[in-house]
Amino acid sequence: MKFYKFLKDKLYFILSFLFVYLLIILMLIAIQVDGFILIMTSFLLLCFILFSLLFEYFKKQSFYTNLLSNIESLDQAYLVLETMEDPNFYDGELLYQALYEINKSMKEMVKELETQLDDFKEYIEMWIHEVKVPISSLMLIAHNHKNQFDKKTMIQFKRIEDYVEQVLYYVRSENAEKDYLIREVSLSKVISNVLLKNQNDLLENKIDLKVQDIDYKVYTDSKWLEFILNQIVNNSIKYQSKKNLSYIKMKVQEENDHLTLIIEDNGIGIPSSDLPKVFLKSFTGHNGRIMTKSTGMGLFIAKNLCQKLGHKIEIESGEKEYTKVYITFSKHYFYEVVK
Repeated sequence: MKFYKFLKDKLYFILSFLFVYLLIILMLIAIQVDGFILIMTSFLLLCFILFSLLFEYFKKQSFYTNLLSNIESLDQAYLVLETMEDPNFYDGELLYQALYEINKSMKEMVKELETQLDDFKEYIEMWIHEVKVPISSLMLIAHNHKNQFDKKTMIQFKRIEDYVEQVLYYVRSENAEKDYLIREVSLSKVISNVLLKNQNDLLENKIDLKVQDIDYKVYTDSKWLEFILNQIVNNSIKYQSKKNLSYIKMKVQEENDHLTLIIEDNGIGIPSSDLPKVFLKSFTGHNGRIMTKSTGMGLFIAKNLCQKLGHKIEIESGEKEYTKVYITFSKHYFYEVVK
């Protein structure tokens, strides 16, 4: 709170006081009051106005400084009223009451929006479960009647299935705590399920699989981990290099307190300028724009789920050479975020 602005706000009060002060002084001179009394009266009046202004300034300055400081220090500024004491001056009381009513209205609106969002998520989740049934049926029919469906049709069926699943996991990732169960899981079994799901694409694209040293147990949720690995394998297939024989390598490195699953491919790689942004929401990057239409959501959801599961995911890549994805798991039986 600036003192000169405070004085500017009190300008009319100060001018009114000076007018009254001059009248009093003129009246005292008119009745020929002793000079000493005249000086003392002037001194007392000036001390009174100065003391009044300073007292009001410091009282308000303390309140508003505290208010602004609390707003800056809070992550959720609307909670500032919880940190404030009731002001002891009228202007502050009006402001406090106004902020209280605004805060109350905002909370009611946020609550209503949260309810609407929860209802929408619940509907989307239910719809996805319903639509997955006919999609699975179409996939089964296509597999049983391959002579009636060309490869392009099979690819489109698979894309529809993957995108629907991605939407489901995105909706759930916002409240993953309600859906996952961390327990000891066979890493080799999870990887087998992912590779089995993608076997047609792997065979179609003649991708050589090199899997070794994956017979480990990790503490995770198998369903969520399958989705994460599926996104990584899909990217490896999608962005394979046409110049060389493509491969996907998987292995585990064991440390004292953690395990790291390494998934490597010799695809087109990721430009160094895109690498820091690959986990950002809806980021497609150079490859996503040039090679294929991409939503940019797969790695974003994978990163989000890894954080909630207490895992760590990192990507290393050399453009036109390779891409390595590292997923680190804690060895401990309790939930621990891997640093």
